[in-house]
Amino acid sequence: MTAQLYLIPCVIDEAATETIPAYIVDAVKKCNVIFAENERTTRRFLKSICKEIVIDNYEWFTVHKAEEEQINTFKQKIKEGKIIAIISEAGCPGIADPGQILIEIAQQMNIPVKPFVGPSSILLALMASGMNGQQFEFVGYLPIDNAERAKAIKDLENASQKNNSTKIFIETPYRNNQLLETLLKTCKANTKICVAAELTGANEFVKTKTVADWQKQKTDLHKKPVIFLLQA
Repeated sequence: MTAQLYLIPCVIDEAATETIPAYIVDAVKKCNVIFAENERTTRRFLKSICKEIVIDNYEWFTVHKAEEEQINTFKQKIKEGKIIAIISEAGCPGIADPGQILIEIAQQMNIPVKPFVGPSSILLALMASGMNGQQFEFVGYLPIDNAERAKAIKDLENASQKNNSTKIFIETPYRNNQLLETLLKTCKANTKICVAAELTGANEFVKTKTVADWQKQKTDLHKKPVIFLLQA
């Protein structure tokens, strides 16, 4: 049997199982091995989309950052001709996700890599923002240090203005309010900020306003999953 790698999307919000297409269940059933960012939540996710899936029929491994043991195990499963699934903690494997390291190895070993359709918070936020979807950049986390963070925001604002591009970034949920506060203090009044919170969930919130308009209201993002977008 020829090895294959399936990139299986996961829900962003645990209750939003309707965001996972039906054909994902068939794909998972074909797999022998699962590399999961979080085994416990992945087991719960698979049971939520199909109660008939026998979780213990799979070989389970955890996805870490580039650890030699994990990489060697992955290569061995490819040599054994297994159909391998990578499942992220939320959203799509390989997108702001440590699974990218294993996908790179699969490409190097010349096995088929099949991405499956599912929700990506980065793309959903961009779609709903009304910002430039032709030129955009995801920059991940901004620096924690206040001075470095303010400088990074100014650099993003300048680059956005120069290239007419959208800048997309994230923060640990308990620091969302501090990030929004720094954005509103640092950016120009007419720079647009989009806040996309709790995407696909019951309390989904996506709003794009100028810095001047955001300053007129109180917004509490504490402990909510949020994507931030900026366009100058």
